[in-house]
Amino acid sequence: MTDPRPAGRRRMKLAARCRVATEAPAFGLVVFCVILLNAALMGVETYSGLAAEYQRLLRTAEQCCLALFSLEMLLRIGAFADRPKAFFRDPWNLFDLAVVACAFVPFVRENTTLLRLLRLARVLRTARFLPHLRILLIAVGRSLPGTASFLFVGGLVLYVYAMVGWVCFAESDPGHYGSVGRAMLTLFLLTTLDGLTDAVRAGLQISRLSILYYASYALLASFVLVNVLIGVVLNSLDEAREIEDAADRDRKQPGPPPAAGPDTDVRDRIATARRALDEIEASLPAPDGRPPRRLEPSHSSS
Repeated sequence: MTDPRPAGRRRMKLAARCRVATEAPAFGLVVFCVILLNAALMGVETYSGLAAEYQRLLRTAEQCCLALFSLEMLLRIGAFADRPKAFFRDPWNLFDLAVVACAFVPFVRENTTLLRLLRLARVLRTARFLPHLRILLIAVGRSLPGTASFLFVGGLVLYVYAMVGWVCFAESDPGHYGSVGRAMLTLFLLTTLDGLTDAVRAGLQISRLSILYYASYALLASFVLVNVLIGVVLNSLDEAREIEDAADRDRKQPGPPPAAGPDTDVRDRIATARRALDEIEASLPAPDGRPPRRLEPSHSSS
């Protein structure tokens, strides 16, 4: 009778071997160096003289980098051979697969602009090998909804103060408050507090109440709103750390338990044989003529 699970065992062996290769420190170091080499090649190609002189060498180096990236993706996919769904649950795996696979798409491969953008996207793959950078990128993505709300509130505050500035300073300072657009640009630049001293001095020459205008705007825009944005980012950082920890646990989770091997079958047969011998021995009469002893059920496994 043939083994009904040979394919599953082969996948498990393949996943175990690929996992050993991909989790080795040397593997990550080599891929990281190839990514940096790919970035350096892109920088060299921006110099027309070097690109024309070493065109063949640069093209060969690019093909070697693509071959190494393809080999890396095959090994990473093989590491999930026993649980392929887990590979597609990791967003970084999907990103790496899309970046590498698009290089083989005919339309993308023949378009120079798209190909350069694709090669530039490979630089972002360094986040896989830098955990802190990966957490920051995840935090930026998680903070986008909160950042959108912050931008709406900030834009509303900026518009209100711009209208007040236009009403109060349009005639005396048309260069900065001649329209609502100029006023918004002026106040936006004042958000960093750069040039606030000169603006306050110019406002005091118009009216002493302008100090209230600039002080309230600096307090609200430069301190309150900026601190709110920092709070949104910090909250997203905590969420990103939790997501990254969960992803690490999922990546390190082993595959399904191995099937029973030959050693397990031998032990089961030995235990069965021992129970059979005990039953035979119990059925034989004792030497002194006493009736056969009754075999008590064993509660302990052999």
